[in-house]
Amino acid sequence: MVVRGNAAALLGVDARLVTVEASLSPSFDGGGTYIIGLPDNTVRESLYRCDAAIRNSNFEPIRQRLVINLSPGDIRKEGSSYDLTIGMVMLCASYQLGDIGALEDWMIMGELGLDGRVLSMKGALSVAILARKQGIKRVIVPMENAKEAAMVKDIEVYGVETLREAAEIVRGESIIKPVFVEARSEFEDSFLDFGVDFLDVKGHDAAKRAFEVAAAGGHNLIMIGSPGSGKTLMAKRMPSILPPLSLHESLETTKIHSVAGRLVGKGGLVSQRPFRSPHHTISDIAMIGGGVNPMPGEISLAHHGVLFLDELPEFKKSVLETLRQPLEERTIVINRAKYEAEFPANFMLLASMNPCPCGYAMHNQRECSCSAVVIQKYKSKVSGPLLDRIDIQIEVETQDLDRESTRKVDSSGEVRARVIAARQIQRDRFLAAGISGIACNAGMGTAELSKFCALSSVGSMLLKAAIQKLNLSHRAHDRILKVGRTIADLAGSESIMPEHIAEAIQYRSLDRE
Repeated sequence: MVVRGNAAALLGVDARLVTVEASLSPSFDGGGTYIIGLPDNTVRESLYRCDAAIRNSNFEPIRQRLVINLSPGDIRKEGSSYDLTIGMVMLCASYQLGDIGALEDWMIMGELGLDGRVLSMKGALSVAILARKQGIKRVIVPMENAKEAAMVKDIEVYGVETLREAAEIVRGESIIKPVFVEARSEFEDSFLDFGVDFLDVKGHDAAKRAFEVAAAGGHNLIMIGSPGSGKTLMAKRMPSILPPLSLHESLETTKIHSVAGRLVGKGGLVSQRPFRSPHHTISDIAMIGGGVNPMPGEISLAHHGVLFLDELPEFKKSVLETLRQPLEERTIVINRAKYEAEFPANFMLLASMNPCPCGYAMHNQRECSCSAVVIQKYKSKVSGPLLDRIDIQIEVETQDLDRESTRKVDSSGEVRARVIAARQIQRDRFLAAGISGIACNAGMGTAELSKFCALSSVGSMLLKAAIQKLNLSHRAHDRILKVGRTIADLAGSESIMPEHIAEAIQYRSLDRE
């Protein structure tokens, strides 16, 4: 007799169906339970946790020979989330759940404590999405993950706190009702409180304009300035001027954070664009993702949001070089011997750096103590190919606090309104041309540049002169066109005018140097 239940293996941010089979037979060799199907050590230890949980939940212990198989056998099964599935299959095989086919229409996942408690898991949203794709209508997950899994429509999600509760639900003896969440209403009701505003930033008119352009087109941006000039102050306010997440973007972002285990106890959708600011001691794997059990890194946790790298030259060169491919491809693939895990990485890179090791090469009052050789060595820590992928490069000067600014300071809300209007122009343009998969100007490829970024003769001459004078690469040429297109969209202009190109060229500070 073979009993079957359904579980899932996480590969990247997606889940793949795993069938948990159990065969119970008379003990001819002294009994014992065996688990096969390429399990890791944590899954093998599941047998001990399940045995203790079954005993401590007042079920009959399994005394016959039991073989558990996790199929397909060519995928490595990792983690403790198979505990609840294995425990339920053991109960079903020993006729403690009634019908031996009782589990075939259920997707069951969760970790078990020795006392029978069901503990939280990672990737509940991906598991629920897989269940719907496989036509499995009923899902049992830990109570802490129930709201997250219930974001998926057309399935019943039950949150349980103990093994006995899960058994009673399958037997039809429980009063526990499915968890219901209306994803769209929950998303629309979410209140965005950034806690910061660009009103707090005094002066820096040119820098704030660059931030607005970057937000409007989804462009990468780097700031060069002395310590205390306001680089980090402005960077932390970037999310407050970005357009709100769409429901689709929110679900994608939630899926990644679910796999990373960052939604436990929170539930619901990620409704605010992520802002990730890793320390400069971060490792390559922590930045791009991977590990023995591949998990998303900082670039994926920043998907549809901002990755802020403060003091850019202090990061290890190997860490910075890993960013080059994701900045182009908007995804990262972690290869293993028998499979590959793909993680989305569509983020906006925001970075800052000092002009020299002491930091005062650009200061208007303090004198720099660094030699030209030292300054060059410091700047060379950030490679040319990486800088080439950063659309907007600006200098941030230290502000004179005694000088009052008479210019009206726009709030983050006012800037965000202009950014949203510019993004809508871009979406309408791409939709009218039948182009999908591009949300903003930064995502345009060569074909889109030719189609949407035509220049007048004066604009072409201006860009050509800049390329020759600054010795710009073809990639920098394309970046200038993209930024010029965004500046035109902010101005409500159908065409890219010479003044738009001139402003875009001004945002290549490091090229000018």
